Amino acid sequence: MTSYNDAKLDTLIQDPIAEMRRTVATPEEIEALNYLQDLDLMNGAIDTQGQPIRADDKMIIRGKSDVNQLIPFKYEWAWQKYLDASANHWMPQEVAMTKDISQWKTEGELTEDERMIVMRALGFFSTADSVVMNNLTLAINEWITSPEHRQYIATQIKEESIHQHAYQYIIESLGMDQEFVFNMYRKVPSMTAKSAWCIHHTVDVSDRSKFATEDDFDRAMLKNLVSQYVVMEGIFFYCGFASVLSMGRRNKLPGTCEQFQYILRDESMHLNFGVDTYNQIKIEQPHLFTPEFNKHVRMMVISGTLLEIAFARDTAPRGILGYNASDMEDYLKFIADRRLEQLGLEVFFKVKNNPFQWMSEMMDLRKERNFFERKILDYQSSSSLSWDDF
Repeated sequence: MTSYNDAKLDTLIQDPIAEMRRTVATPEEIEALNYLQDLDLMNGAIDTQGQPIRADDKMIIRGKSDVNQLIPFKYEWAWQKYLDASANHWMPQEVAMTKDISQWKTEGELTEDERMIVMRALGFFSTADSVVMNNLTLAINEWITSPEHRQYIATQIKEESIHQHAYQYIIESLGMDQEFVFNMYRKVPSMTAKSAWCIHHTVDVSDRSKFATEDDFDRAMLKNLVSQYVVMEGIFFYCGFASVLSMGRRNKLPGTCEQFQYILRDESMHLNFGVDTYNQIKIEQPHLFTPEFNKHVRMMVISGTLLEIAFARDTAPRGILGYNASDMEDYLKFIADRRLEQLGLEVFFKVKNNPFQWMSEMMDLRKERNFFERKILDYQSSSSLSWDDF
């Protein structure tokens, strides 16, 4: 069989527009060809004389290769994360909420403290996932020049939309005041501070013209990367998830907790992707990581943790069975130090023990429900994931 490389390229039609002009007849067809002629498609839009792209030509940022050409792979690990994420698809309506509705509407089934914890978590996440999704779409995806990474980011954007759907589904199922919950981030100061922190770091890069050099812009985007993947998804989200999932351990709001468990699995994969991307850029662009920059990133993680500690104290002032603000504070300090280590930075809080060891079990989704047959099935791709770091 003759390969494309063996074909005689001089037999190809060199000017498709001129070829079509020989046969078109109607005024509309002529008008369409004139439109194509004005576009000048064959003059510079695509480099037809360039050499085939090599894997070594690719870079995560500032890459010069074609962002639309996926193959050849350079970042196999990013592609594998895309495959793993694609295998994790789920939809909120697949989760039964019957018991949750009964518990929420039955007086005495849940304490007022438990109800506040759930509503506070939903109030923050319903906005935070929107911030993440918009930031991915409008900033990070444009900055990244690796097609493998963009493939994963596209999947993450879809997952964030599913998470927003899940929060809305829970709020609607339980009959909460939707306007009240979705506007909570404007009314609760400890939540407002977190949301403002997130928005500050994600919109700071919206105007590229205010940066004097490309390096200044890249450092701002790296801070954006840390704010989203490490602090928001790796610290802020873990606190809220732990507070709700602690009730699932006591068979309270099982449907809500099941959805939070699936979302936490997704967010843990997002965290992993963000950390690996950050560290790969550190290898490819080491000049960006000055002592001043590293100090700023460390302060971002520490300051974000302090905001989350204030939120935990505000949300659970009296605590509930199996969960209290003091343990959450230790947990936050523990995972914050882990995040600093993952970024190659010095730890700060020095908390040695994880008070919520059960969170690792919650993230180990080696089983999932078949929501139609209500049987327990092995989850198809969880065996490839490791939760030891969380």
